[in-house]
Amino acid sequence: MIGVRDYIATHVLTCLVPAFLLAGGIVTFVSREAILDYLGEQASKLKSFPLAAAASFAVAACSCTVIPVASGLYYGGAGIGVAFIVLWVAPAANILALVYTGSILGGPLVLSRLAAALLMAFAVGAVMTAAFGQEAQRKDPPAKLAVSAGPLIAREHLILLALVLISLLAPNYVVRTGAYRYKVLVWAALTAATALYATRVLRREQIGIWLRESWWFVRIIFPLLLGGVFLVGIIGKILPETWIQTWLGGDSLRASLLATLIGAVSYFATMTEAPFVDTLMKLGMGPGPALALLLTGPGLSLPNWLAIARIFGARKAILYVGMIVALGSVAGWFFGNFILG
Repeated sequence: MIGVRDYIATHVLTCLVPAFLLAGGIVTFVSREAILDYLGEQASKLKSFPLAAAASFAVAACSCTVIPVASGLYYGGAGIGVAFIVLWVAPAANILALVYTGSILGGPLVLSRLAAALLMAFAVGAVMTAAFGQEAQRKDPPAKLAVSAGPLIAREHLILLALVLISLLAPNYVVRTGAYRYKVLVWAALTAATALYATRVLRREQIGIWLRESWWFVRIIFPLLLGGVFLVGIIGKILPETWIQTWLGGDSLRASLLATLIGAVSYFATMTEAPFVDTLMKLGMGPGPALALLLTGPGLSLPNWLAIARIFGARKAILYVGMIVALGSVAGWFFGNFILG
């Protein structure tokens, strides 16, 4: 778990800055008509849901960092089910977290994490679509480039967004150990390359619109993340460790529910959940509650709740969080008793 100072120090540059730029870039450069064709409410769910889940595996993001990406897709024209699949799968089951989980906790637990995350994602996507898919057309953020029907994205814009995505992923993929400054150096080099490329292929007007779209997400999301992380830090200090050890043993539904609730309110940066769960398992935590915490620890957090409510609306946030808590508890109980036991 992490405090506000550590959150700012270790997340703003290498995680949130590229995530906000990516969200703004999606809204600015990706064809809304093409998004509607592939990922919109009218697109086939048999295609759009697996496509969203598969794309999410590459995004090594925590529950807060992924919000700009998911909301960028949403405001770019993607369906509500697709947006919430990305919102869940990217932190709960990205490739980097899965590999790291496997190296620490072993193959059975990582395979269970992957299977449970996908099952939960498709359930969430289906329910969110059924509940909110027919809502009136949502209001776009201000100032969008006029994009005619045609290709999903121009080649030069695709390269630009790929560079932004690499600057988001590379610090975690390249620098897995050592001081955080090495991640900053990787991020800075890639960001400089991205800025240089942007000045060569974009007009000044396009750069201005891209930055304004990105700032819209910063202004809406970032203050809530800081407030939520501060509150979580207080909760983490007053929650006795002995309580966790006593109540999270075994594979009962109650233990999985408690693990899910702990994960749902606490903030875990991506990959920090694996060593945390490993420590608790050595103290007697059951594999079912361990799986529940692996899923909801990085997948949900109190800052995540607040930001989702602000971006997508309170009703969507309440339904999403309630579903994840219920599904995470059942997944922990089922896998703990019938797969991992």
